[in-house]
Amino acid sequence: MRMGETVNRRGGEPLWRQIERGLAADIAGGVFPAGSQLPKEAVLAARFQVNRHTLRRAVAALQEAGLVRVEQGRGTFVQEEVIDYPVARRTRFSENILRIQRHPEGRLVEAAVEPAEAEVAKGLELRRGSSVVRLERLGMADGRPISITSHYFPHHRFPDLIEHFRASGSITKALAAQGLADYTRKFSRVTAALPEAEEARLLQQPRNQPILLVESVNVDAEGRPIEYAHSRMAAIRVNLVFEP
Repeated sequence: MRMGETVNRRGGEPLWRQIERGLAADIAGGVFPAGSQLPKEAVLAARFQVNRHTLRRAVAALQEAGLVRVEQGRGTFVQEEVIDYPVARRTRFSENILRIQRHPEGRLVEAAVEPAEAEVAKGLELRRGSSVVRLERLGMADGRPISITSHYFPHHRFPDLIEHFRASGSITKALAAQGLADYTRKFSRVTAALPEAEEARLLQQPRNQPILLVESVNVDAEGRPIEYAHSRMAAIRVNLVFEP
């Protein structure tokens, strides 16, 4: 069933079921790829020549089957595949995305040197108000945003980190350029919340869809904290998988 075709009104199959089957075929065939928005109700109703009540029943069946999600005020979207994001002692964003055979991308949203607030100072074992480097980074997999992360580093130890990061686009390489060859994860703490407006915009998701909040600390070989990070991850696209 393709655009311009109508349902069979003389058969025994309900109209909404035929519409569900037709849209499911379009999704499976890539007419509506993962993450894309289905046409508006009026367009689909005209396509199948049915009323909106019949169309909504078909969409509800697609939602129940896990093929689409309905976002209040935005429309109906094809459900995206949820990826398993590994969290281990050495968690590197690009390496993790490559491990699951996806294409990693990162975009620097903001970079600054600023006083450490209480939570950041505690994570880095600094006095509150100490100078820290903050890198705000949007992480993507196959072009779809999956995380916004605020990375904090002690400024006295990595004074030129922003310049090195801008040159390489990699936190690991930027730290190496500042003399840190390796670092490991000390802990990760995961909670959930609804996103702020800007977080929802960057993650391209509605504000009524929860996000995963991941607080973590990385340390050097001597166990000294070198990074405190606060990630907001799109729960509709990511599962966290903790590895030993």
